[in-house]
Amino acid sequence: MSRKGQVKKAVLAYSGGLDTSIILKWLVEEYGCEVVAFSADLGQGEELDHIPEKAKNTGASACYIEDLREEFVRDFVFPMFRANAIYEGRYFLGTSIARPLIAKKQMEIAAAEGADAVSHGATGKGNDQVRFELGYYHFDPAVKVIAPWREWDLNSRTALEEYAKKHGIPVPTSKKNPWSSDRNLLHISFEGDVLENPWAEAPEHMYVLSVAPEKAPDTPEYVEIEFKNGDPIAVNGEQLSPAELLGKLNELGGKHGIGRIDLMENRYVGMKSRGVYETPGGTILEEAHRGVESITMDREVMHLRDSLIPRYAEMIYNGYWFAPEREALQALIDDTQKTVNGVARVKLYKGHCRVVGRQSATDSLFNVDFATFEADEVYNQADAEGFIKLNALRLRIRSMMQKR
Repeated sequence: MSRKGQVKKAVLAYSGGLDTSIILKWLVEEYGCEVVAFSADLGQGEELDHIPEKAKNTGASACYIEDLREEFVRDFVFPMFRANAIYEGRYFLGTSIARPLIAKKQMEIAAAEGADAVSHGATGKGNDQVRFELGYYHFDPAVKVIAPWREWDLNSRTALEEYAKKHGIPVPTSKKNPWSSDRNLLHISFEGDVLENPWAEAPEHMYVLSVAPEKAPDTPEYVEIEFKNGDPIAVNGEQLSPAELLGKLNELGGKHGIGRIDLMENRYVGMKSRGVYETPGGTILEEAHRGVESITMDREVMHLRDSLIPRYAEMIYNGYWFAPEREALQALIDDTQKTVNGVARVKLYKGHCRVVGRQSATDSLFNVDFATFEADEVYNQADAEGFIKLNALRLRIRSMMQKR
């Protein structure tokens, strides 16, 4: 069935790699439409070099590169970190949290360009297709979405390379880094190739953001991070913008081999997959945030928020950033952060980071007069007897019943 005439103009989320380069050409060939390429600068650095040139050479009528670094960290990463959201107890959601912002900007470009379709390079096996498309439909319920991996018959690496050669698209010849990776200011991820064997250790030369912990400095380094309403605002007394602050923590964490994770995760579509991640700055940030919370958050408020972390993390992992349940939960989380004001001191050493000090000049709930092991005049220890007996009453009654 011919697809030509179905679409006049499509905006493609374009990375400049082999897959999206092939998709760009495929859209032009199969749909006969104009294709506008869009790349989001989320902190991937040199990966964006020559993107406009590549896109134009492959057939794009225009190419946008949008610097979204500050918006990414301020409006997506920081709200997520107020919740201490970690998927399945391990994954800091670096790829997941980037997708709703990419979808948002892509839809803005589609509106400005008068495009009638959007497209992405996510496969039909993964999570990203869900994340992108839930975002698209949030902004335009009637938008046409083209997902080539669900349509074409290019179902192998060999088929992709043959298509690329046929259409003059440069094919990478180096096999040094055969795995797939995704990078932004929060992390870099690796999947595929040798990592598809869950027993095989990831090769050391794969890592980009961090040194091996064994080769990290032999002297610990201390870093102080200041928080206001749950968001970090300064490192070692220096006020920094959101993107600058996360970049600084990435530098410090990478130097000390912090933030490497190797895990088997459960994809939304149902399969397990192996991913290796580097999140140096995020790992420090979560530890420091917990440190300030520990001295400023009410116990029951903290326990309630913590009970919601798995659900919140699933919402982000599965692509529901723009869903009403995530927004409602965010409102609760943000309310818990009003008192999270203070400084955490974190010790960095050979792949580990841990809080070794915390303080808050305005919101500390720690009162040494009550907590001291020395003599005090504010706490009657004898009161604990009645407290214990009342809390033990149901256990005592149950025990009596069992003995009868």
